[in-house]
Amino acid sequence: MTADPIDRYNAWVERYKKAWASNEPGDISSLFSEDAGYLDEPYKQPWIGRESIVKEWLERKDTPGDWTFEYEVLAANDRVGFVRGTTRYKTSGKTYLNLWEVYLDTEGNARRFVEWYCEVPPAG
Repeated sequence: MTADPIDRYNAWVERYKKAWASNEPGDISSLFSEDAGYLDEPYKQPWIGRESIVKEWLERKDTPGDWTFEYEVLAANDRVGFVRGTTRYKTSGKTYLNLWEVYLDTEGNARRFVEWYCEVPPAG
């Protein structure tokens, strides 16, 4: 385990980006604990467990190469990290601001993931 919690969460987000880019089930499932909960919106029912997370992820997958993601881990401790990100989609031209709550277990896998996001209005 890395001593600095920020480093732990940076490493996890880099693994997330790899899974996002590949859409490979193994890359996706390796991010989460067996009984993890994934909320793609804060007030929705979570996807529970690796198998469900992989299934739901792949049903909503983004096209590899169609997005960019810049982020910063704002704060982290041994229990939770907060990640602020900006996602830009090339094809649609849409930009989203993201705030992620990521709860890592001792193995460095997310046991809970909550995504808050909003679309940036077009300039004009």
